[in-house]
Amino acid sequence: MSKHNLDWVGRLKPDAPDGATTIAIERSRSNIDVDSLSQHLLGTEFLECQGRILALLQKDPLFSKERQANLSRPDRYMLALARGKRLRQMTDKHEWSDEDHEMAKYLTDDVSPYQLHQTMFRQTLLEQSNPEQKKYWMDLHSSWKIIGAYAQTELGHGSNVSGIELTARWDPKAKEFILHSPTLTASKWWNGSLGRTATHSVIAAQLLLPEGFDDKGEIIYKGYGPHMFVTRVRDAETHLPLPGIAIGDIGPKYGYNSMDNAYMLFNNFRIPHDAMLSRYSRVDPTTGKYHKPENPAVVYGSMTHARKRITMASRLALARAVSVAVRYCSVRRQFQDKENPNPSSVETAVLDYPTVQIRLLPLLATTYALHYTGKRMGEIYDATRSSIDGGNMSSLIDLHSLSSGLKSLGSELAADGIETCRRSMGGHGYGGGSGLVQLNADYLAKPTVEGDNWMITQQMARYLLKKVDLIVNSSANFAPSNTTEGTLFEYHKAQSAGFPPLDIYFDNKQLVSSFQRRAAYLAFETHNAHRIRKRSWNSLLVQLHELSHAQSELILVQNFFDALFAEKSLPSSVQDVLWLNFRLFALSTMKKSALTFSRARAVSDKDLDLLSDTILGLMQEIRPHAVRLVDAWSIPDYLLDSALGRFDGRVYEDLFNRAHRLNPLNKITFNPYYWTDEIVMGSNDNGKILSKL
Repeated sequence: MSKHNLDWVGRLKPDAPDGATTIAIERSRSNIDVDSLSQHLLGTEFLECQGRILALLQKDPLFSKERQANLSRPDRYMLALARGKRLRQMTDKHEWSDEDHEMAKYLTDDVSPYQLHQTMFRQTLLEQSNPEQKKYWMDLHSSWKIIGAYAQTELGHGSNVSGIELTARWDPKAKEFILHSPTLTASKWWNGSLGRTATHSVIAAQLLLPEGFDDKGEIIYKGYGPHMFVTRVRDAETHLPLPGIAIGDIGPKYGYNSMDNAYMLFNNFRIPHDAMLSRYSRVDPTTGKYHKPENPAVVYGSMTHARKRITMASRLALARAVSVAVRYCSVRRQFQDKENPNPSSVETAVLDYPTVQIRLLPLLATTYALHYTGKRMGEIYDATRSSIDGGNMSSLIDLHSLSSGLKSLGSELAADGIETCRRSMGGHGYGGGSGLVQLNADYLAKPTVEGDNWMITQQMARYLLKKVDLIVNSSANFAPSNTTEGTLFEYHKAQSAGFPPLDIYFDNKQLVSSFQRRAAYLAFETHNAHRIRKRSWNSLLVQLHELSHAQSELILVQNFFDALFAEKSLPSSVQDVLWLNFRLFALSTMKKSALTFSRARAVSDKDLDLLSDTILGLMQEIRPHAVRLVDAWSIPDYLLDSALGRFDGRVYEDLFNRAHRLNPLNKITFNPYYWTDEIVMGSNDNGKILSKL
């Protein structure tokens, strides 16, 4: 069809009121100072950095997102590789800091082939290398003369790190370790950046040391558990796998199309003695004697760091989806009010329906809850790492359990919330113009990576049960050493005296107390089931998961409350709306688990009966501020890449532009007639599609 025949299409406009007018009206309904709230959430440095880096990216055609959704997976990987190289080049050219580079990655929004080089590989070298190793490897790492990956997960073992099958046998004569995959299930699997990109990798393997000989003269090896090693895996010149190593990309996945997740097998591959990362444990090269770490948990430091990162990132992942959904549902109109018919009135904004509000507005509140806990988690992690670096390991278990519980809950809230946002937008939410296709598919990995969300909650639950053990066996003058011990101790004392009623509707502090009482109740109930009634651990796994989530929900509610209580710089109009969001998050969370709050005597049945109406009332109060509350996250249109979530509200113009002008399928005329094998009209390409299969 010739171009001039379609000129009339470009002259069409959306029906009134258009999206731009509607979104402007939405913003006029609220008195929230968006700039003040953005500064409060993200800080001046973040916002300045975002604006500066965004301007540079948008000038470079390589970072255009207009047509990337139509690329094949191999092309998507190649695009991400090219962008990763360009970002490193820009780092040199513009003298970017690490924070600048991270901002560029955040805005580009690729799951970069260099991601593991910059995260797990780097973090493991920093945390587990001895001083000589650290200097050698970090110089190579920071110059990008090597590209690193992190290979722990295997085809047969993921969360069960102690069960990995790859072995590292010590050869005392050659003073070398021998990496060997004894079974197919010993193949490394899922390891990001390794399939086609990395030159080196940190590798988790079972350390085996010779302990003598059997009757046949064969060496007997004793296992010392998983340890970390680092080695080159590809040739420096050809980039092909080294002899004795098989590596490749594992193929298509649910998401992560730009990431080369790997498989890797070893066949008696020899590495030098200093390939074993030896900050905490080592093998004496002369005697072959093993020196164990003071605290075995230190070997999982990189995993704790990764879980911390996931916890902190969950707020912005969910905020992206909520921003799209709230803006679109403010612009989208469906049906007139049948009880108040008025032929001249416009249709009702979708966000005005309680059935949409109940899905979106609690999620909007959740982004703020995740923010305050993510911020606090970062502070705790930095303080703990500082203590560990100074030789004090006492708080490592606290951090390990906290990161496990919050990673599980935070990534679950974000992953489920992104999908809820998509569904709330109806048919257009399913389309590529939503901006949620890649976000949803990529984020779905988070509940599984770095520890399955159902499995790792055992770590938080085990920590709490040990605290209950400590308290029930303590003397009368027991002094709690942290907030968790204090909450459990107060609950233990109150069990005999009874629990006073809590006013959850008129006292925010008592609302927090109801979450404390419920978490403590579940901890003591689970302790009783396991320690007193002797129920097996595995029979309690569902209960342990519930306990971990209850404690993590308490942490979210407590941190939300503490942050708002301490905040003095925000305008009162903003603080008032944030308190409404605090209550909406807390009460919506309570409603989902009303039974356990009732059993714990944390809330009266009378107050529970009022929950639904109270939540509806809170949503009505928050509704006028919804658009400005998502605006405060300052997520640029470039990152959202969403027709539905555009800041200016021009939803329908953008949706049609993406379909009519940017869709490459519409540039081709196809031959639909079955009696010919030709696919593209006039091409004579009979059977050409077979070459792609």
